[in-house]
Amino acid sequence: MVDYLLDTNIVSYILKKRNLGVNRKLEEVRRLGKKVFVSCITYYEINRGLLALNATRQLADFNSLFRIYPILYLDIEIIETACRIHANLKNKGRAIQDADVLIAATAITRGLILVSNDSDMARIEEIYLENWVAQN
Repeated sequence: MVDYLLDTNIVSYILKKRNLGVNRKLEEVRRLGKKVFVSCITYYEINRGLLALNATRQLADFNSLFRIYPILYLDIEIIETACRIHANLKNKGRAIQDADVLIAATAITRGLILVSNDSDMARIEEIYLENWVAQN
């Protein structure tokens, strides 16, 4: 059974309730007993934005997510995978943002499907992707 890692843009959709299909798919995955995780990089990206906006209600919603979805932290194996991904993409002239590389490396290293609505992630050859936004 393969589990999931939510990209920053998917967590944003969940918080903004902009795409009910994403929330339905998330409920379906959890009902099937699959695990859903969030990268510490996603935590950083979302939390810094909400703090900058002083978005108190959204911060409360955001913090409640992590009672449900565990945060995966970076370790040396993820960093090594990220370095390889970065070098590969840079050599091809197709570099992407470091945060995206680290999130993708987390999914690859932990054997997770990355749920993302970011077309840049498709540049990474060894990643398994699902786009729950496009499915609806």
